[in-house]
Amino acid sequence: MIGMKAAQAPVHNRSIILLFICFGIFMVYLDSMIVNVALPSISDDLQVGISSLQWVIDAYTITFACLILTAGNLGDSYGHKKVFVTGLIGFTFASLLCVFAPSIGILWLGRALQGITGSMMIPVSLAIIRGIYHEPAARAKAIGIWAGVGGLALAAGPVAGGFLVEHFGWQSIFWINIPFGCLAAIVLFLSLKETGTKRKQKQDIPGQILFIAGIAAITYACIEGNSLGWSSPPILLAIGSFIICLCLFVLWELRCKEPLIPLDFFRNRIFNVACAVNYFGFFGMYTVIFLLTLYLQTINHYSALETGIRFLPLTVSIMVASFAGSMIASRFGYLKLIIWGTFMVGVGAIALTALKEGSSYLTYGWALALIGIGVSLIGAASTIALIEAVPPERVGAAYGVTNTFRQLSAVFSVALSGTLVSQHSSSASNPEIAPDMFLQGFEQSFYLVGIASLIAGACAIVLLRNRARRAMPQKELSQ
Repeated sequence: MIGMKAAQAPVHNRSIILLFICFGIFMVYLDSMIVNVALPSISDDLQVGISSLQWVIDAYTITFACLILTAGNLGDSYGHKKVFVTGLIGFTFASLLCVFAPSIGILWLGRALQGITGSMMIPVSLAIIRGIYHEPAARAKAIGIWAGVGGLALAAGPVAGGFLVEHFGWQSIFWINIPFGCLAAIVLFLSLKETGTKRKQKQDIPGQILFIAGIAAITYACIEGNSLGWSSPPILLAIGSFIICLCLFVLWELRCKEPLIPLDFFRNRIFNVACAVNYFGFFGMYTVIFLLTLYLQTINHYSALETGIRFLPLTVSIMVASFAGSMIASRFGYLKLIIWGTFMVGVGAIALTALKEGSSYLTYGWALALIGIGVSLIGAASTIALIEAVPPERVGAAYGVTNTFRQLSAVFSVALSGTLVSQHSSSASNPEIAPDMFLQGFEQSFYLVGIASLIAGACAIVLLRNRARRAMPQKELSQ
């Protein structure tokens, strides 16, 4: 919530502020996707294998997913402008660190800093828009632009990354953030008025620490378990730490007056289904992007740009279906869209298990389009389900939790799929992947995510078959 309303800004100033806020949002979402097509180049340049490449992605997604809930509270407590501009400056600095990273460890550090500072911008940016656009129609239009920019960045990531890597090297995917980040930070610092500092909120620091520690521990176990041995002391310690952190987190959140994640949400079936389908649907998409990038460049020997272009069925279908998803849901109801979406992702993922060395574009292009449509329908339908099932004053918090599940799917999809591929490679630290070994891990990964998505869709049918209506009573969470 915005603590104090800003004075109505002139229309041209609002447009400028929105433009440069969108610069920051575009950077954050772009960097969650653009790195994938650069992974083979990073592997060659820094001489690292799959497990190290997994951390290039997960260093970003872990910090981003775990801190995004806290960032919104920081904006309300200390000022939306202050938090957003600080995040923007930090993200730009982190990008510079990635550019000049002399080793994989420094690159991991830069990516982690990107995740931390990126998480500061997303929830706060929406609060700023609400503060400068007071008229409902203008605000709705601005929020639509804000959401569209995020979707465009996700869609543009593979193609933009392919172009930059092929022509300017992998460092260029981080260079591109620096001029735009500096310009946006200066403009917003000079033109944006502060909002959100009226009410100080108590931060759930213990809950945040336990949450990050638990996620980091289980991610470490998933990524390094194959190379270190699943029964080795570091892996057993990581798994044990995860279990302990999880138990302590639940106990703490039950007692905390202002918890990081309100656990009473999980008494609502619709909320549970929304979290589950978001997780498994996007788990499939992120697995596709990670593994198919390695397949196209390492097995089929396409360039980075050629790889990015081959992701167009996925990116275009996401863009189109994202805009149409809400309209389709209003016509058919959210349950049908959840079912259609999860089954599309499941069928598309299982179809990709048929890929062999040298498979043609027609073999996987349609599956990518199917997965793109599926995740877009899941996103739209689950959001509508939450709005209808949760009291208005708790929609923001509920959406924040489901969004966290969506981001965590990116963490674990890379960790698990990379581990399955590494198990079939001659060495997890060897950047050269034998085609037949890779394809065995590839097949297992996509059977796993495909079946999981189908099961999630089936569970949605069972749990919501008596509750699906176009208008849901908003009382479950108000009790």
